[in-house]
Amino acid sequence: MTVAAEFEAANKQYVAQFDKGDLPLPPGRKVTVVTCMDARIDPAKALGLAEGDAHVIRNAGGRASEALRSVLISQQLLGTREIVLIHHTDCGMLTFTDEVLRNKVKEELKENVDHVSFLPFPDLKQSVVEDVALLEKSGLVLDVPITGYIYDVKTGAITKV
Repeated sequence: MTVAAEFEAANKQYVAQFDKGDLPLPPGRKVTVVTCMDARIDPAKALGLAEGDAHVIRNAGGRASEALRSVLISQQLLGTREIVLIHHTDCGMLTFTDEVLRNKVKEELKENVDHVSFLPFPDLKQSVVEDVALLEKSGLVLDVPITGYIYDVKTGAITKV
C-alpha cells in the first residue's frame, strides 16, 4: 500500500468525525505562522492551535522571503494582524550551501539551477533575526507585531530571539 492510499483510508475516518465545516475563512486569532516544513514540527500542537486559529505557512527553513506572497494574501485578503516566525534546531538548511546543492542538481539531474537561491543559512539565530527584519522592512507587509523564535526539536520548546 502506498502512503497516499494510507492517507485515503485515514481521511475516511477523519471525515466520519469531522465537525469543523462551519469555520470562517479568516483565521480566528488573526495570526500567520511562518515555519519550516520539517516533519518533526507540529505547529498546531507546539503552539496550542486549533483548526481555524491561524494561517501556517511552511517551506524549507521557514524562510520569510519565500513566504512573502502568502503573508501578503493572509494580511490583505484575510485580515491577519500578527506574524510569528519559527526556525528550528538541527535544521537541514544549516547543512549545505547554494553552491553544493546547485552542483548536486547539475550532476544528478543534468539541470542548471544557478538562478535558484535555496536560502540556506550558516547561523540559526541570525537567520531568524534576518527573516524578521526582512518582514519588518518590507513595504508589502503591514506594520504588525512580528516575533521570531527558535523551536528545539529535542524538547519542543520555543525560545524568543
